[in-house]
Amino acid sequence: MKALKAFLKLTPVILLAGLLLGGVDILLSAPLATVWAGILAFVLDRKSYKAIYSSAMENAKNLIDILFLLMISFAMAEVFMASGVGASIIEAAMAIGLTGTTVASASLLVTAILSVATGTSWGTFAACVPVFLWLSHIVGGSPLLTVAAIAGGCCFGDNIGLISDTTVLSSGVHNVEVVDRVRHQGSWSLICLAAGFVVFLVVSGAMGLGGTSGSAAEAIDAIPADVWVTLSEENASAVTLLEQVRTGVPMYLLIPLVAVVIMAVAGLGTVICLGAGILLAFLLGLAAGTLDLATFGDLVYAGFSDAGSWTVAMTLWTAAFGGIMSSMNAFDPIVRGVSAIVRGVRQLLFCNALLSLFCNAVLGDCTGQIVTMGPIIKDMTEREVEATPEHMYQLRLRNSSYSDAFGTIGSQLIPWHGYMIYFTGLAASVYPLYEFTPIKIISANYFSIIAVVSMLVLTITGWDRFLPGFKVPTEKDGVHLRSQKERAARAEQ
Repeated sequence: MKALKAFLKLTPVILLAGLLLGGVDILLSAPLATVWAGILAFVLDRKSYKAIYSSAMENAKNLIDILFLLMISFAMAEVFMASGVGASIIEAAMAIGLTGTTVASASLLVTAILSVATGTSWGTFAACVPVFLWLSHIVGGSPLLTVAAIAGGCCFGDNIGLISDTTVLSSGVHNVEVVDRVRHQGSWSLICLAAGFVVFLVVSGAMGLGGTSGSAAEAIDAIPADVWVTLSEENASAVTLLEQVRTGVPMYLLIPLVAVVIMAVAGLGTVICLGAGILLAFLLGLAAGTLDLATFGDLVYAGFSDAGSWTVAMTLWTAAFGGIMSSMNAFDPIVRGVSAIVRGVRQLLFCNALLSLFCNAVLGDCTGQIVTMGPIIKDMTEREVEATPEHMYQLRLRNSSYSDAFGTIGSQLIPWHGYMIYFTGLAASVYPLYEFTPIKIISANYFSIIAVVSMLVLTITGWDRFLPGFKVPTEKDGVHLRSQKERAARAEQ
């Protein structure tokens, strides 16, 4: 009977995963799963409506400050795309003269920078896949390598960008500063990016791809009319960006991005970094003639409304879902299972990483994974580990990195994930000359493979100590697991 009750408490997760895999949007899936979780809490644990409602609301309230950051992030993304900041990044990459051998590697770098600047992987993919796929066609590159590189680069910025919704959300769930999170994993992220760049370059060279040069203008002119229609439906901002790339924008529009990065590295607050980026993009957009006051107001409004109409609503519902699930201790079997097998702090962290990746695969949605599994690995770490507040903060930083990295980058290795379905479908629409499939793109996504494997290896081996700022405290630093007796007692609380 006890086992049946434990299983029933996990059925809301099964329901959520089934709905998402069946193509139901998370804005409908999450409320349905939340209602079912509430019913189970009432029936199985005899919780009152007031207690269930309170559990949902308390968990959602914890994310209020994060929701404000998300709205500001969306506003900055809109301003960066429309002002020419995004176009200037692509122009800077095109200036070096790309060939069939270098186009995939360049695609990885450009999309990585652009996704950091705009905070959106989906928007970056929609903006860059037409340019680089048709450029690859012109210079004799590989469409598969190019798409895989774009997909990896888009998720690089979604994982470490200051204005990325998943970066902001995962930092909030684990109660760490966004800037601290970015600085913590910065060296690892850059090394993975560099390694991915080299691998794409080597593979392209080994394939003997074309050595002729091409320009962005040629690639954009080669885009068929029906592709423009698809882009305008999928992401209108991408059309604006492509037109700016074709006509050209001043290179001083790179300044807002550079300024935001410098301020973040200097340790300034996230809101200050975002606000400065919006202001600089507006002022330089005025100077370049890409923005006016009325357009700027519309862009900020669009950013706020887009976040409010989908991201904020989705975040609140998934937070409510997580709150009810936690209130009835639905994940206790998982926690007890991990507690029973781990014998050290690194083993616990390794399990946290695997749980994040597993939950992402089950749900097929990175945001759902962040708000569902994130609180579990956070609470489990605090329950199992004895550490000073400073060291515990370092462990929370690593758990936040797991939530985000295995949510966004990990999605690139899950064929049924929402990211992969979107990327594959849009690539097929933009470039119908090649038959893209999720499995093909995954097999060539060297950046994502390197990132996921290296994170797991560095965690379990302790080699993360060789990366600046990436080391986590363990037993040598006075951090240790509580005794089995203490852990069992805490698990019963």
